[in-house]
Amino acid sequence: MGELDEHPSRGVRLTLEIWHPNCWTLEVTEATDANLIAHTVYQSTDGKVKGHFTAYADSAGSIEDLIEATRKSGLTSSVIEMKRRHEFDYRGPVPGSVTTELFVEYDPKHTISDALASKGFVQDAPVRVRDGREHWPVFVNETDRTCLRERLDGVRDASDATIDVTKIYTHGVQSRHVLRRVDTLSNRQREIFELACEHDYYAWPREITTNELAEEVGLAKTTLLEHLRKAEAKLLNPNEDNELLSH
Repeated sequence: MGELDEHPSRGVRLTLEIWHPNCWTLEVTEATDANLIAHTVYQSTDGKVKGHFTAYADSAGSIEDLIEATRKSGLTSSVIEMKRRHEFDYRGPVPGSVTTELFVEYDPKHTISDALASKGFVQDAPVRVRDGREHWPVFVNETDRTCLRERLDGVRDASDATIDVTKIYTHGVQSRHVLRRVDTLSNRQREIFELACEHDYYAWPREITTNELAEEVGLAKTTLLEHLRKAEAKLLNPNEDNELLSH
């Protein structure tokens, strides 16, 4: 097998779709119509951890179902709900129309984060959990395909996990691909996308809300989002190497 990039020190970024046993986030998102974004984990003095999550769904009832399922789970110790102050308090877009913030205490031995870290995979963005699957954005300082497969197989074996790679790109390859894809945007899509970047719409934390950006452009929010989503679809599609690492 060849290398993905001629400069191994650059590493690659991956998005991993993961299932593994005894995980409360997978159980509650599979059992309900709500989903989760996992942000930060805090270590407790008793060996457990407290995780900060955003729960999102299309209805308040689905959120309540997820919270109730989380409280009833044998894999969690406590659940604290904290209402969000407004729609765009946090760092990025949340797909659901109803959201709430949760702090959940649980045993870290039921997570896959240690197995990923032990093989050199470093989380570099919030983890999204939907429909009983975790979606991990990670970086690894490795570009050789055979070595990447071996690392992923090590995580699979250690956690009895199912792991598929849904996105993969090297720093250099991604930059070149994005530059080429900008040329595929319509004039309006490019104008709105570049304005969003100028106003740090994609920053972390986000510096402008969708409503504010729509007002700046002079469009309805739904129209703005349609332009941005079409632009993002053209710019951010995964490259052809995905299938090489998936099982």
